[in-house]
Amino acid sequence: MTTKTTHPSTSGSTRARLTSGWLTFAGTIALVVGTFNIIAGLVALLDDEYYLVGQNQILIFDYTTWGWFWLALGIVQVAVGAGIVAGRMWARVVGVIGAVLAAIGHLAFLQAFPIWSVLTIALCVLLIYALTAPPTGSRAA
Repeated sequence: MTTKTTHPSTSGSTRARLTSGWLTFAGTIALVVGTFNIIAGLVALLDDEYYLVGQNQILIFDYTTWGWFWLALGIVQVAVGAGIVAGRMWARVVGVIGAVLAAIGHLAFLQAFPIWSVLTIALCVLLIYALTAPPTGSRAA
């Protein structure tokens, strides 16, 4: 839902500012997905035997490589979540790219940890919608 609010500026006039609950939701989801990915990365780095796959490789990478991937992506997503809540347009763009990368990565990681991956893919789809639905120039409510 997008609403229009007015805020007085320093000159005493009012200006229109679009706010969106979707962007607040997107910022929160980006923080959650980023935290999930940080946890997945740390688990892959610290305990190779935690995941369900019998072999030490998923697709072409081993758990250590996946661990660094998830850790880096998670840190970026947490920063993006903060940027979205702060109303930064770059955060919306990077957030969509990060959500697409996370969803594709979790498709590949599905065999290793199916429930976590399905949950994260669903959150990524919601995040993409929440970042693309509000009008340009709107801010988190």
